Amino acid sequence: MTLVKTLFASSALATLASGVAMADPALIYDLGGKFDKSFNEAAYNGAKRWTEETGGSYKELEMQSEAQREQALRRLAETGANPIVMTGFAFSDVLTKIAPDYPDTKFAIIDMVVDQPNVQSVVFTEEQGSYLAGVMAGVKSETDVVGFIGGMDIPLIHKFECGYAQGFKSIKPEGKVLINYTGTTPAAWNDPVKGSELAKAQKSQGADVIYAAAGGTGIGVLQAAADEGILSVGVDSNQNHLHPGQVLTSMVKRVDNAVYDAFLAGTDLEPGVKVMDLAAGGVGVAIDDNNQALITPDVQAALDDAAAKIQSGEIEVHDYMADSSCPVQ
Repeated sequence: MTLVKTLFASSALATLASGVAMADPALIYDLGGKFDKSFNEAAYNGAKRWTEETGGSYKELEMQSEAQREQALRRLAETGANPIVMTGFAFSDVLTKIAPDYPDTKFAIIDMVVDQPNVQSVVFTEEQGSYLAGVMAGVKSETDVVGFIGGMDIPLIHKFECGYAQGFKSIKPEGKVLINYTGTTPAAWNDPVKGSELAKAQKSQGADVIYAAAGGTGIGVLQAAADEGILSVGVDSNQNHLHPGQVLTSMVKRVDNAVYDAFLAGTDLEPGVKVMDLAAGGVGVAIDDNNQALITPDVQAALDDAAAKIQSGEIEVHDYMADSSCPVQ
């Protein structure tokens, strides 16, 4: 039986405030919820795998508001949780402030670099995985118009957008990529109704494949695409099963591996930047029984060719965050 010490909202902070010494690792989910079928759920799956394989226990906390970040993180550190893993760039400022106060505690942050001697920063080459999704969309699109719907309008999500556009344009140089974001605040990650509305609007403009990089909001995008009879691309976790035969693929970020590896390392977690790229299996596209029928020989050939060239260095996918630009837009 897996052991999870689940901490929620105000009760979480009350539990932490008791000051009972604990040596368990801890996982803090970002806004959007543990079971968002995307980023947070991928993190949960990594922790779950660790408990199943080791019999260990861990603490977890679902963020309910921005105001909780510092208090929760500080109290976790004070109770001895080690290492403490957090999902999402939004923890970066708080972690930068707190990490020096707890030099004996190891921290891991996913999707942002925090330069502290007790912090491991895990970053992914989302642009590489998104390029592959774009290649697949380019082969499958019959209208030569595809869509991208991002969650919060931030540079990190532009990495997904730009990589996808590059991959699509490698197949359809004259094709068009429609782009929308659902907001500029963290609420953008959890608005499936808005995601659905944007997907329908893009379909009305000719898009026949829509990539959602929007956390829980993406659930609405995938649902609308299925309802409208077009294809979608999931993100972070494998979302192919949500609408079998209508999700072309999912750009998978192995957030689960990042959490699993951090928990396994325990207090020996190595600080510094850990890059999880295509060659290391950190990103990729999901093919399974739910989308196998969509992966025709021409799709597979284009996918295999692009993946091989990215790993060999022949194709260098531009990273939007390197210079805040995208060469195909």
